[in-house]
Amino acid sequence: MTTLEIVTREIVDLHDFFTAWFNGTVNRDELEPKFLSRMHKDLMFIPPEGQMMTADMLKAGFDRGYGSNPEFRIAIRDVDVRYERDNLVLATYTEWQRGAALSASANNARVTTVLMELADPLRWLHLQETWLPDAVRDAGSFDF
Repeated sequence: MTTLEIVTREIVDLHDFFTAWFNGTVNRDELEPKFLSRMHKDLMFIPPEGQMMTADMLKAGFDRGYGSNPEFRIAIRDVDVRYERDNLVLATYTEWQRGAALSASANNARVTTVLMELADPLRWLHLQETWLPDAVRDAGSFDF
């Protein structure tokens, strides 16, 4: 498999888990093996609103969100490996959310930059999300 294929599979699989988690269709004991174990202990996550979140803060949010949004859906698009060196890869992708109960807009879209360690399993080191411009979001499809 190419690095792009590996990274794409990782991103899609993790976001499929997010959907199932917020829908409440997976067991609560799957949070550690299917999500938290993939995050580096020093992970930094910066959502579109700009606050900085550690892995522990992210875990607390997920604990509270289990089963809270049965209509929530995510589509991942435009995965691109931007840089690869040694055991690190920097990638970008767009994340399209439909039915997001806790977002300002239930249908929203963001571009994400992720730094991952190429290990087994892959380790997420840093994530930065930015809202896509309204015109891009409005021109996109939420038919998924």
